[in-house]
Amino acid sequence: MGRKVTIFIAGDSTAATKQPDKKPETGWGERLPDFFTDQVEFDNKATNGRSSKSFITEGRLQQVADAIREGDYFFIQFGHNDEKPKEDLYTEPSTTYKAHLTEYIEVARKAGAYPVLLNSIHRRAFDDEGKIKDSHGAYPPAVRELAAELSVPLIDMTERSRKLLEETGPEASQDFFLWLKPGEHPNYPDGVEDNTHFSEHGAKEMARLVAEGIRDLQLEPLAGLMK
Repeated sequence: MGRKVTIFIAGDSTAATKQPDKKPETGWGERLPDFFTDQVEFDNKATNGRSSKSFITEGRLQQVADAIREGDYFFIQFGHNDEKPKEDLYTEPSTTYKAHLTEYIEVARKAGAYPVLLNSIHRRAFDDEGKIKDSHGAYPPAVRELAAELSVPLIDMTERSRKLLEETGPEASQDFFLWLKPGEHPNYPDGVEDNTHFSEHGAKEMARLVAEGIRDLQLEPLAGLMK
């Protein structure tokens, strides 16, 4: 077999590889390799606290551009921090958000690589009827629109995570997120109740949804290199 395929990941804390002092918090990008043979390599550039804008201005997209090669894949997922009203982070869904994401797509295509768009994973926020409350507004639909406009494969993580969380339910879905009791883990001596970031189990379940999306889209050769 020829050169291994590399999946590059650009995104925020929900996908990022976590430092030891943040464990057991885990990003889905850390667990995605669990679903592939060793013929697929991973370069996870996702970083805590970044938006589609700040990832570019800090030179992180350029790092991908310098490394990505023909036949590789580039998975692109932002939104959580694009929503924040800070000048270095905020993007407007239908204009600047789409414009920034288009830059990522162009980096992949210029290299002869394959871009894949993913929209945001839902936070764990249920209404009284056990349905997920939308906390991402116009950002997930903007990704769907851009994927259609530019003919980019879309893994709809907003919809896939909604379905998973609602099927699991308000109580059991705590296990997907960083919920710890005081004294349960030395990194969080006072405990933590975080409905955005994932436990190791939750990160693996979100990575499973990504892997299912790859299989459903029949992204080759990736779909043929899954365990």
